[in-house]
Formats: sequence, structure tokens, C-alpha cells
Amino acid sequence: MARGYFRILVFACTLMVGVQFPAVMDQYRKRVDAHFREISINLSGFQQTADRYFDGSLEALISHYKKSPDPVFAQDAQSVEQLHRRCQMLSAQQSAMSGPWYRAGFHLLFFHNDEILAETFDQYSYTVPLSPRAIAWGLGAAFFVSLLLELIVIGIFKGFWLAVKPRHSGALCI
Repeated sequence: MARGYFRILVFACTLMVGVQFPAVMDQYRKRVDAHFREISINLSGFQQTADRYFDGSLEALISHYKKSPDPVFAQDAQSVEQLHRRCQMLSAQQSAMSGPWYRAGFHLLFFHNDEILAETFDQYSYTVPLSPRAIAWGLGAAFFVSLLLELIVIGIFKGFWLAVKPRHSGALCI
């Protein structure tokens, strides 16, 4: 009887955690978008210079800055390059998170940006959304964890049973 209640408790807890995933995805996507907009504004002046003198290539502008004998330009090259790399990373995150929900979920689970995910969790407020997507994620997570836990418990008990079960040699005693 207690085992049945434990299974229900595990299912319910996993369901509650699972319904949070679409909201975390949404918050992460919004943070990526906000960071991307900010970095685009920061790079816009450099991009205008690259458009004017280097056919729009920020890489060529950065290379030009690096080759400059002026130490100010050489130092600025590192800053502009850092901004450019961050912009590329955010653009990749943004495009991955704007795909289908299952790809965005997979990306968030395995290929997220640690800094942005930490920001998302720091500012996250828990909700119980009742959208079809949240319910599907919740039920899917609950079913998967419950099944996995059940298989682990069955495996442990089966292994224990095989270890303590008396073995017969097959010889008949007369």
C-alpha cells in the first residue's frame, strides 16, 4: 500500500516539475532575445563602420583594428571581437530556441548557455500553467520518471532475489 502511495507521490511531483519546463523555455528564449538586442545595439556603430569601409564584414574591421599601429585600436579590436563572438553565440541560441518545441527543448536541456540559464533560474517564478504543451511535458516527464524508477526498483529486487535464492545443483537426492 505504501508503495502505491509512493508511486503516486513520485508521479505528482514529477508532473509538477514537468509542467514548469515550457515556462523555463519561454523565459530562456526571452532572455536570449533581450541579450541579443542589447549586443546588437552595442555593435551597431562598429557594424556601420564595417558596412562603410569593409563591405559589412566585422571580421575585416577587427582584423584592421588588430593590425593598426595605434595601441588604442589594437586594444579595441579585442573588445569588438568579444562583442562579435557573443553576438554570434546569441544569434545561434536564438535560432535554436525559435525552432519547433521539441528541438528547442532538446537544445535547452543539452546545448544551453550556462550564464543565461542561470539568469533564467535566478529570476524564475514558479507557475502551474495549464496549457496543452505544459500538460504534455508534465505528463511525459511524470510517466518517464515513474517508469524509470519502477524499472530500477524491480531490477534491484530481482537482483536481490537472485542473490538470496537457494540454488539447486540438479542432482537428485535418494
